[in-house]
Amino acid sequence: MNAVINLSVGSQGLYDFTHKVQDVLADSRVNEGLVTLFIRHTSASLLLQENADPAAQRDLEAWLNRLVPENDPLYTHTQEGPDDMPAHIKSALTATSLSIPIMDGKMSLGTWQGIFLWEHRHHRGEREIIVSVIAA
Repeated sequence: MNAVINLSVGSQGLYDFTHKVQDVLADSRVNEGLVTLFIRHTSASLLLQENADPAAQRDLEAWLNRLVPENDPLYTHTQEGPDDMPAHIKSALTATSLSIPIMDGKMSLGTWQGIFLWEHRHHRGEREIIVSVIAA
């Protein structure tokens, strides 16, 4: 089964959409198998991360922004603004797809794991994630 999840995002940051993936999985009625996620964009990424303490998300964001700063004089792809090339680099350094095992009809996430879209641009609208639920 395949589905599309559309997420509205307003700015850089991590957006938890675990519940939307759980809804797709419930609709599929798959008991054992694999959920795969793929984001159809080059300036955002997907991440499994702690969902209990927002400080972990803020620290990740601050660390990646320090690693890949805006306005680096080496960038030549600058027509779409100072956040565009850094967003592409951040997407290349992180993940654009995830795979999560399904056991007993549920994703096998750890206690504090959530599924996040990591938006790397300052201003965006909609992001599209393809979800495939594959039965074992």
